Amino acid sequence: MKGIAKFISIVLHPLLMTSYLFIILFFFLPIIFQPIRPSLAFIGLIFLMTFVLPALNFAFFKITGTIDNLTMPERRQRTLPFLFISILYCVVTFLFHWKVSVASVTNLLMIISALVVLTALITLFYKVSIHSAAIWGVIGILLPLHKSSNGSLLPSIIVLIVAAGLVMSSRLQLNAHTPREVLTGSVLGFGIGFAGMLILF
Repeated sequence: MKGIAKFISIVLHPLLMTSYLFIILFFFLPIIFQPIRPSLAFIGLIFLMTFVLPALNFAFFKITGTIDNLTMPERRQRTLPFLFISILYCVVTFLFHWKVSVASVTNLLMIISALVVLTALITLFYKVSIHSAAIWGVIGILLPLHKSSNGSLLPSIIVLIVAAGLVMSSRLQLNAHTPREVLTGSVLGFGIGFAGMLILF
């Protein structure tokens, strides 16, 4: 069971959630990105900026001994890496706003960056499940878009809710978090995602 839980935690890693979100929207609600057309190049850029660069950041901290484990089981180990990830996501959001200048892209990245920054700030005092926060943040973003998608987003939302249950169970199975930490992350992620959509869209 722990092997399956680890697999789920890797496949649904928080840093991958932004890429998954943009892939879902490009396939099922591409109109939101006009005048940008869905392309592998754009998804690749999102993947590079929101997954590869932050992952390299974690690897750097591991190599330098700042963290002794990439899973960062202790809250104190998460402080510095999360701070750098927060700065990176904010810079990425600014760069996309400056270079791409498509309101929907900027607004989505602003919501995601807000979630990253707030979870980083909370981590200074309390350990929350970033896995839960990330996947529920995506659900919170997609739900308000459901009506304008004429139902095309519904299957993705259902799959994500099931996936969120698997992620939460996996984090508990691996003893990575307590039920309260998982629940806190879930509520935080969904709340920021949903509220951000209501404010910015």
